[in-house]
Amino acid sequence: MGCDSQQTDAQVDVIISGCGPVGALTGNLLGLLGVRTLLLERDVAPHGEPRAFSCDDEGLRIYQSTGLLDLLQSNMKQSNFAEYVGGSGKRFAELHIGDVDFGFGHSPLWFFHQPLLEGSLRDGLNRFEHVELRKGVMVEAVSQDATGVTVRYRDSRTGEQRTVRSRFLLGCDGARSGVRKAMGIPLSGRAYGEPWLAVSGTVTEGEVPELCRFVCDPKRPSFVATGAVNQIRWEFMLMPGETREQLESRDTINALIAPYVDPKRVRIERAQVYTFHCLNAARWRDGNVFLLGDAAHTMPPFMGQGLVSGMRDAANLAWKLQRVLSGQSPDSLLDTYEQERRPHVEAVQKLCIRVGHLFLARNSWVASARDALMRTIQRIPRVRKFIERFEFKEAPSHAEGFYFADKGEYFIQPRVKLESGEEVLLDDTLGNDFTVMCRWNAPSAELEAARELAQSLGGRMLTFRPPSEAASDAAPDAAPAVVDVTGKLTDWFSQHAADVVVLRPDRFVFGAVQARRLPELREALGV
Repeated sequence: MGCDSQQTDAQVDVIISGCGPVGALTGNLLGLLGVRTLLLERDVAPHGEPRAFSCDDEGLRIYQSTGLLDLLQSNMKQSNFAEYVGGSGKRFAELHIGDVDFGFGHSPLWFFHQPLLEGSLRDGLNRFEHVELRKGVMVEAVSQDATGVTVRYRDSRTGEQRTVRSRFLLGCDGARSGVRKAMGIPLSGRAYGEPWLAVSGTVTEGEVPELCRFVCDPKRPSFVATGAVNQIRWEFMLMPGETREQLESRDTINALIAPYVDPKRVRIERAQVYTFHCLNAARWRDGNVFLLGDAAHTMPPFMGQGLVSGMRDAANLAWKLQRVLSGQSPDSLLDTYEQERRPHVEAVQKLCIRVGHLFLARNSWVASARDALMRTIQRIPRVRKFIERFEFKEAPSHAEGFYFADKGEYFIQPRVKLESGEEVLLDDTLGNDFTVMCRWNAPSAELEAARELAQSLGGRMLTFRPPSEAASDAAPDAAPAVVDVTGKLTDWFSQHAADVVVLRPDRFVFGAVQARRLPELREALGV
């Protein structure tokens, strides 16, 4: 193992504080990259509470990169339809998301059961001898110097104190992050004054209703959705004069869920009042310490983007840490983590707030006007499509960062056919490092330059061909090729007037250029 549990002082590459979904995901990503990683988790047993609930297409693509997608997805439920209804119960907007394709290989709304998801991610850590999870330990002190971080932690069962040394420390320890507090990093933003009751339950017998509904009723804004493994999630706003004790009582819960399912058929697993926040840490990097997920940012729940935003953090940072640790890239690469991720997080936060304003109209006249306006504007086909096809979701892009043109675009993920005849999603052919892509019939000099660039990056080269051109037409020394069965790769290259595309390990496009600009691209990559 990368860390001997019998030593009081040990050396690893990365320490992760917190092994919730974001911490466990980050541990898996680092494990795949060969990084010696120690995860420190305060809880001894899994918490068992279904807190996070939803995931989008980008999240599934990140899970795909861990090699655990099939296992994780087996305990997920795809949502094909969502609706917004007013106080009268009449629908004023709907989302047809089951067949929406943003180009990333998965549909955009899935529900999961967090205890199962978290358990599978933790089990995934067992694949790596160089990754260790220590449970029942609490980080008590953090100190750092130019070469690394020293963490002191205490075993909650024995009271024993230990220290461990690493090059980097990642705070994946939630909104009340001990790492963030230890580094003295303040939060800014606002807490919303409206408390909500979150209820999670399992339907134990009979049919499970198919639901994904936002109830925009001024008398009681609420949300209900059918999740994985017969789960249903409800969210109910507390109204003036109501108390936490009243709402968390089983009699009140039964009355609130009765319109959706017979309470006698539901086993309640969680019923808790909370107030959501929209906060950002003042900085996400402090020397060799980084904040991810809720430790760095929190957001309103109306778009289901809280956990997914933490997953994007992990996908962005893990490969950068590996390249710096291996000496392939300078330490300054790590500054692009916050540079790239913070603007996108803030844009998603603003979108969540706007959707919340739509959802939370408290005046009955305002709500009636909203319902009428929404129905009216959707008579315009383009507006209706914008809403029904979920086009208001914030696109995954970066305005600046580690990119050739200072703009990061998330690459498409179509299905491709291997030479064996098997069809797979593109990422399943790419590995976990850089990829250099070009057309299979490019000039030999271009192919050779692309191959040399891939080797310099420590990545791989991949070519593609249309179905109409047979593999036998390829030169004997041609690079590995996939068949572009959907034509989407061919279209993308044509639209971007590109001969060669360099993909980062997180599937963002570092650069798409014509062959004559390959030397410039190579210089920008620093190889």
